[in-house]
Amino acid sequence: MHRKTLALPAVAGLLAPLLTACGGADESRAIVVGTTDQFVATSDAPAPLDPAFAYDTGTWNILRQTVQTLMHVPRGGGEPVPEAAESCSFSDRVSESYRCTLREGLTFADGTPLTAADVKFSVERVLAIKSDNGTAALLANIDTVETKGERDVVFHLKTPDATFPYKLSTPVAGILSKDKYDGKKLREGFDVDGSGPYTMKTERDGDHFVKAVFTKNPSYKGDIKLRNEKVELRSFVDAASMGEALDKRDIDMMTRAMSLEQVKTLTEKPKDGIDLTEVPGLEIRYLAFDTDAPSVKDKAVRQAIAAVVDRGAIVNAVYGPTAQPLYSLIPSSITGHSTAFFDAYGEPSKSRAADILRKADITAPVALTLNYTTDHYGSGTKQEFEALRDQLNATGLFDVTVKGSEWSTFRPAQKRGDFPVYGLGWFPDFPDPDNYVAPFLDADNFLNTPYVNASVRDQLIPRSRRSADRTAAGPVFGQIQKIVAQDVPVLPLWQGKQYVAARDDVTGVEWALNTSSDLLLWELGRGSA
Repeated sequence: MHRKTLALPAVAGLLAPLLTACGGADESRAIVVGTTDQFVATSDAPAPLDPAFAYDTGTWNILRQTVQTLMHVPRGGGEPVPEAAESCSFSDRVSESYRCTLREGLTFADGTPLTAADVKFSVERVLAIKSDNGTAALLANIDTVETKGERDVVFHLKTPDATFPYKLSTPVAGILSKDKYDGKKLREGFDVDGSGPYTMKTERDGDHFVKAVFTKNPSYKGDIKLRNEKVELRSFVDAASMGEALDKRDIDMMTRAMSLEQVKTLTEKPKDGIDLTEVPGLEIRYLAFDTDAPSVKDKAVRQAIAAVVDRGAIVNAVYGPTAQPLYSLIPSSITGHSTAFFDAYGEPSKSRAADILRKADITAPVALTLNYTTDHYGSGTKQEFEALRDQLNATGLFDVTVKGSEWSTFRPAQKRGDFPVYGLGWFPDFPDPDNYVAPFLDADNFLNTPYVNASVRDQLIPRSRRSADRTAAGPVFGQIQKIVAQDVPVLPLWQGKQYVAARDDVTGVEWALNTSSDLLLWELGRGSA
């Protein structure tokens, strides 16, 4: 076993890899990849793979293989480059008008021509449906979409937005056929039709999708180079069963989410024929609050929690070297990162928390239930929330219980406002500080939170988007994070690293998972690295 570490330098808040992969693809059999992501169609979420609804890493990793976008983040990171488009650029000086020209001869996988009208249809469809999952917020700054002939499309924005090319690289901006998708309602089930690098067939068990087979799309025209003919993605109930499948050679690679125990074992006791690869990650975990809920409506309660949570102890006890404490929404290595929560609250302090509650005339202990998802982020989540409970209860200022539920019920309940306090993770849609702020604090946000700070929403976020030089926006993000630390609508806890393990005849592993946890299956091949 050889452990590989992919080291990426930060450049203007972005990350770019230094390693290269080699080796040719064996086209005789599919490369089989395991994941613990669960794909479920329920009455609350009947359309998990519709780009107008899908808004989590697992479903986006399906859509990236099958649905094409105008732009994409290139191999190794950096600024987006044309994908379905031949060219894209702002056509004015204030970043309010963005024009794209499609590649010639584009078709969907079924041979239907793909035109500018399909791009317009797809974007307007997302905005018209405006699902409660928060996806439409990424495109909410679009005022109108104009087509010029078969190949040109112009996006007129409400306000300047230098991050708009990144938004066009996300699956929410995926190009769909108006012949296959209704413009006003979601497409239920697991079928996906697009023009991406692969076509897909799924194997299902009731309302669960258990396997997808991605086959090279012969009609694909775009910027992506495929290094294989076929890939299977298999969903496992937990990391342990995924690891067993790798040991038995039932799969060739396991991705998110490997457990800490698996990472430690493969590091300390290498297995013949299996390589462990560390990939820099930008995942964060946080507590969020329904600021209208009686138990946490007074921000003093939220501030007191912020004053006593010991992030370092949680990381050491549960995640070890795979995570590090986080004191702002924006993680380290991204422009705008700060230590706003540490600056505001310092080291964990029971006396400081008690003083906060006393000054607000809040009687301790404050009763709370911390809600978490049992199956979405890996096996450590339960231990993490038990550690949080024990920390808070040890102060005598809180009376905390914890409650876990499966993602298929957790997420709808969270959006309805059923949970006063709950834990979530965030994998960025794109590696820019805007995407660690707007999804939580802008209008129609991912959390569906009642918290509103007009200064952040109406002034600071729009101001930050005017800067084409993203480092110049750093001071604005610093202001936003100070406000978040004072109001505590969310409480950042830690940021994580990523690991994948693969058989040693699989190449391209170090490129197959980028810093945003995007799974790029086309990078995988067979041969010798």
